[in-house]
Amino acid sequence: MEKGKGLARRWAVEFAESSALASSSSSSSGIPDPLGYNISLHDVDDSTVARQKKDAEAAWKSQKAWEVAQAPFKNLMMMGFMMWMAGSTVHLFSIGITFSALWQPLSALQGVGKVFEPYKDSRVDTIAPKLLFIALNLAGLGLGVWKLNTLGLLPTHPSDWVSSLAPAPEAEYSGGGLLFN
Repeated sequence: MEKGKGLARRWAVEFAESSALASSSSSSSGIPDPLGYNISLHDVDDSTVARQKKDAEAAWKSQKAWEVAQAPFKNLMMMGFMMWMAGSTVHLFSIGITFSALWQPLSALQGVGKVFEPYKDSRVDTIAPKLLFIALNLAGLGLGVWKLNTLGLLPTHPSDWVSSLAPAPEAEYSGGGLLFN
């Protein structure tokens, strides 16, 4: 038997425009719909799709606002570790780390509005993320002030302000070791 002769095709597509295909055409140009296309499956209300898209965008903005609000926590942990590694003696590195720990929260607190500007939307409540952001930055500022106190750079006694007063008693003494004669 010759190839292609006597065998029936399983399916065939008629490319000539027929009245049945022309009546099912959804376009105004008269081009028939593709095979297997059912317009009833894809006929979704555009307002529903737009509403779902706006809801998804609002959810994304809310999630990103919370991520931005929690970002100072990572900085707080890193700065605390660096301050611990710097030690409690006054030298250039410990003072630099301490003032960096003070400067970063202050500059972040000044720019709270700019940080949350991309997430501003009528459907997104940014008050709670802003409050968390402010609280974490205030905790970072408190960590910097605590480090200043441990370095002895905060004026905590009246004699720090008035030179005629007696200085505060020493809190630490060191002793021991070997005596050399």
